[in-house]
Amino acid sequence: MIKAYIKGIGSYLPEKVLDNHMLAHQYPEWSVEKIEAKTGISKRHIIADDETISDMATHSAENLFESCKIEKNEIDYILLCTQSPDYLLPTTACIVQDKLGLSTSCGALDFNLGCSGYVYGLSMAKGLIESSQAKNVLLITSEAYSKHINIGDKSVRSLFGDGATSTLVSGGKDESLTSFVFGTDGSGSGNLIVPHGGSYKPIDANSFLEHKDKDGNIRSLKNLYMNGPQILVFTLKVVPETMKSILLKANLSISDIDFFVFHQANKFLLTQLRNLLKIPEEKFLTSYEDYGNTVSSTIPLGLISDSQRFKSGNKILIMGFGVGYSWGGCIVTWSSKYLKG
Repeated sequence: MIKAYIKGIGSYLPEKVLDNHMLAHQYPEWSVEKIEAKTGISKRHIIADDETISDMATHSAENLFESCKIEKNEIDYILLCTQSPDYLLPTTACIVQDKLGLSTSCGALDFNLGCSGYVYGLSMAKGLIESSQAKNVLLITSEAYSKHINIGDKSVRSLFGDGATSTLVSGGKDESLTSFVFGTDGSGSGNLIVPHGGSYKPIDANSFLEHKDKDGNIRSLKNLYMNGPQILVFTLKVVPETMKSILLKANLSISDIDFFVFHQANKFLLTQLRNLLKIPEEKFLTSYEDYGNTVSSTIPLGLISDSQRFKSGNKILIMGFGVGYSWGGCIVTWSSKYLKG
């Protein structure tokens, strides 16, 4: 029976960098040291004004093709995860298919999911391959939250960065994507949201009216809003339960897992999780320092960043959680077939 495995991962980061010195200059009440102590993040890549989600997606895929030595005509499906599509319609994945010059027999779809999106994408790719609907799936995450953020809202501007990744999921004999667990609680949807811009609340004159919150952050209804305390409460509740379910499904214990790569939200939240779950620090990998929170791209960026540490057969527990509320996790068994950094 054909099994799905990750054959390689490519990435793209915009040239523009927003570091803590730049933020401290724009927000005099903050120092470089305060920003880094609060978030753990030293810099974020920010998409250019004339750059699009499909541009970043295409660049990351080209980098993947070069490293994996795969022919474009071998790709028969694109899954593109983004919450900043080029247009409300058409589908950004269709634009990427054309930009990459892939076959017109290639399937392509977008899915709007944030921090859990990479895990969901791996699950869909696995389903397509193991049901013989596709042989090589190009899973792309391409996110630009900076396009949703008001320059006056330091609470989220200090956290989020932009970037894209492309993961090639192919069919083989090895069982390497297992023990998927998912969860959803839409009652928390208002705690991480862009209120205006969809069909429920279209953009109108009120969308541009800016207001200042009690902490001095400035935003409008067309900008990103995040209720940080509620996101923290949600995360500390669902992540331990989800990890327990994944380990139970896999018949494994924490000691059997070689590495943990969680969604890279920020230093404070991840430190809380690591301590709560009693995960050894050397097994708990982080990459937020150089990228910030890149939403659905954080987990694959983390896998790329630490790929030199992985050995064939290593078990890596990955988990995404956040906007939606949505969460999901699984176990990836590393293979010598994977990208080597």
